[in-house]
Amino acid sequence: MQTAPTLHHDASRFTRTLGFDMLPAAVVRDAQRRILDLLGVAAAGTSTRLSTIAREHALDCFAAGRTPARMLFDGRIVSAPGAAFAGATTIDSLDGHDGHALTKGHAGVTVLPALLAMTERAPGMSGREFIVQTVLGYEIGTRAGIALHATSREYHTSGAWNALAAAAIASRALGFDIPATRHALGIAEYHGPRSDMMRCIDHPTMLKDGSGWGALAGISAALLASRGYTGAPATTVERDAPACWSDLGDRWLILEQYVKPYPVCRWAHPAIAAALAVRALDGFDAANIERVEIETFHEATRLWSALPRTTEEAQYGVLFPVAAALAHGRVDAGTIGDSGLADPAACALLPRLVAKEHAAFSAAFPAERWARVTVELRDGRRLDSGPMQASGDLARPMTPDAERDKFRELCGARFGARFARELEDAVDALAEPHARAGRLCELVLGTPPSASQT
Repeated sequence: MQTAPTLHHDASRFTRTLGFDMLPAAVVRDAQRRILDLLGVAAAGTSTRLSTIAREHALDCFAAGRTPARMLFDGRIVSAPGAAFAGATTIDSLDGHDGHALTKGHAGVTVLPALLAMTERAPGMSGREFIVQTVLGYEIGTRAGIALHATSREYHTSGAWNALAAAAIASRALGFDIPATRHALGIAEYHGPRSDMMRCIDHPTMLKDGSGWGALAGISAALLASRGYTGAPATTVERDAPACWSDLGDRWLILEQYVKPYPVCRWAHPAIAAALAVRALDGFDAANIERVEIETFHEATRLWSALPRTTEEAQYGVLFPVAAALAHGRVDAGTIGDSGLADPAACALLPRLVAKEHAAFSAAFPAERWARVTVELRDGRRLDSGPMQASGDLARPMTPDAERDKFRELCGARFGARFARELEDAVDALAEPHARAGRLCELVLGTPPSASQT
């Protein structure tokens, strides 16, 4: 009697032996959903100044050499590490990508660009292998993030640990044996940017979440290991937090990622959801608001509270997105764009908002993220959302239709509805038995159309 394939609970062996037939159907579906969501965010991200800077920097400083790869939604050729850097920075430039509560950060932002950068070395890759490597990146990266935060007193950016996801993907693409994979993971861990996340929360800039450098470090780590460069062990994998790795291959953390309905820091989402709930209670005019109090967890109170001057300050803010939600009933890519930052209704409302720490909400973080919004109107009425969490996580998931609407809105606005439909079809086809990843890769690694052309 044939038994189902099993996986040893070892990251290097998992990287080498994971197969499509080992993936539950729900994992396959979620991998495709994560790919589509990331592509939507990336498409919108190409309009940011940060993405432009990153792609020009990659072109000037990360020449192709012997590892050529095309940049995501750009088409120009740089090195594989450079393409991963540019792609991850582009996704990171619009804070609408998925994440995991316990990592306090994001795996997919590096997983997809790293995988795309390495597909240039495997032009015949099947669609199913593309899904397998996506899952691999999420499983290694998410566990590395949880392990790092469980064993370090500092709160590091995602690049500190999603570098290991990129290294795992590149190790598999390069056909590494287990010892070489161990070295690649160790190099990626050592050189991943252990940067201070709260610095960028307190002072939002283009540094963002460090994921571009995580992607660069991870792909570089595997290429170094291919030349015999040593770096094992990765201590967050092999020593510091064994419980994070004991269920590798049994529990699928890709299923536990949250998906963002709003393109701003996840910490602001509960407050936005609470503001929208209050607005639904009474269709008030924002001009009639006297005062708004936001109670939330400590880390969210550290988000940018002044009038944002840049999209980075808006994305890492809490007061401005809440003001926009109260004024217009939405927070979308336009909210944090140049026109949104100058919106008179949100700007006028901002001085009437205040954020305060709630002790119980702080105690629940990071596993849970709560907020409560109270609106006092000039006619004396007081509207209270009650304690709320945001949608998009495992307990309150966005529906598949809502996720597709998000993708269509982001990608269609940038590259046109026809191109967005072609991408959807290519992602949907990946799991078919004889599908190749080449169709998707040609779409996303070529020069994309403008919205006016489609």
